[in-house]
Amino acid sequence: MLGAKGRGVNLRLDLEIFGWLLLGLGLLQGAPLLMAGLGGGAGAAFLLSAAVALLAGLAAMFGARGAPRRLRTRDAFLVVAGGWMLASVFGALPYWLAGQLSLADAIFESTSGFTTTGATVLGDIEALPASLLLWRSMSQWIGGMGIIVFTIAILPLLGIGGMQLFRAEAPGPMHDKLTPRVADTARRLWLVYVGFTAAAFLALWGAGMSAFDALCHAFTSISTAGFSTRNQSIGAFAPAVQWVVIACMALGGVSFALHYQWLTGRFRAVLRNSELHAFAILAALFCLAMFWALSAWAVEPRPPLRAAVFQVISLLTTTGYTTADYARWPQFALFLVLPLMALGGMAGSTSGGIKTLRVMLSWHKLRGALARILHPHLVQPVHHAGRPVAEEVVAGVAVFLVAYALVAFFVALIVGAAGYDVLTALSTGLSMVGNIGPGLGEIGPAGDFGHFPAWLKLLLSLAMLAGRLEIFTVLVLFVPAFWRR
Repeated sequence: MLGAKGRGVNLRLDLEIFGWLLLGLGLLQGAPLLMAGLGGGAGAAFLLSAAVALLAGLAAMFGARGAPRRLRTRDAFLVVAGGWMLASVFGALPYWLAGQLSLADAIFESTSGFTTTGATVLGDIEALPASLLLWRSMSQWIGGMGIIVFTIAILPLLGIGGMQLFRAEAPGPMHDKLTPRVADTARRLWLVYVGFTAAAFLALWGAGMSAFDALCHAFTSISTAGFSTRNQSIGAFAPAVQWVVIACMALGGVSFALHYQWLTGRFRAVLRNSELHAFAILAALFCLAMFWALSAWAVEPRPPLRAAVFQVISLLTTTGYTTADYARWPQFALFLVLPLMALGGMAGSTSGGIKTLRVMLSWHKLRGALARILHPHLVQPVHHAGRPVAEEVVAGVAVFLVAYALVAFFVALIVGAAGYDVLTALSTGLSMVGNIGPGLGEIGPAGDFGHFPAWLKLLLSLAMLAGRLEIFTVLVLFVPAFWRR
């Protein structure tokens, strides 16, 4: 249960939760282990990795015996951030034990997977054994499952970045305690998530992908994550496949709370959702602008419509798939890429970025500020879903935007200090904090992150975690007062 006033952290209970997480992670590695047994390679690496995760999980649970059953607010921060860190580290073991990647590279690749970022250090993805390709895709699918519940069920209760607004939209009964709410929400949303993944697999398979490719890309498209089994990403597949992937990315970029409402017959509520309207309008405007840019300058690829729509949806939902090297597109098209890297999908989706909800609230706040310049005594509160938004929620959004920009700038500054050009540094900052994957400059669609030094890859891994967990969930752990009783 979540105690609102508890001080300190219940480390023994947190340790038990980490133990369960590691047990689950070890068991999930049974799937790529089975693939390895069928000729997919790296069997010994997965066997040892699974054993390490299972033993560590059992040890953590044994050491946490008799822990008080009260979960405090600070524990929620620690469990969420620590859980993603543990998953990233233990999920890196197969890459490292198989001899495919150095330890720093393995941690970067694993973190990119579990945070659904899609950035890679691999220059030749197709050289990986099939079992590791499956594990890359599974890590992103698992991360997507986690982030849905984190965003819809946990963030509103922790009050991070204005996400209190989302409390009323989560499916299931309302509770003052965290545990029953999360459990109920998880069951409902994961059913939707698994159902969409199964539908994506069937659609991709029917469009011409092999069963293995269809499974891997179903995992990474619904989770808006972006890992592919091919060096050319989705550009290696037929146009029919690309249109299916566009649909999957768009679904993943929409709030899963809205998906649940639609599937349970609440059509009017979905169609009236103002954030969905804003998301659709932004997508349409950017698609039209990108299509015009590619058509006006008559550049490859031809026809430009599919390429424009695909890249806009991929960037807006922070998936990171590509069908062409957009770094070679006209300058106006590249100008459109940067805001797309920052915006993100809807709150409650698997997308990264700022989120459409925060963009909406900021826009309404700006309009109100401009109106008060002309009419100083005007009182015009920000509204959402027909209701006024509390001032502390709007302030939370503003603080989040400042923190988001500062972290992205700090990452860019460090990358620049490491000797990289301004474009590479800025797009790396946006890509890591926004969980996008490819960017511009040396991390463009034709590049990768393998050229960064090991220490920088570890720092970028932390940036991916911070971006995925809405900045404050990670930053609060570095505040000394967090650990005081």
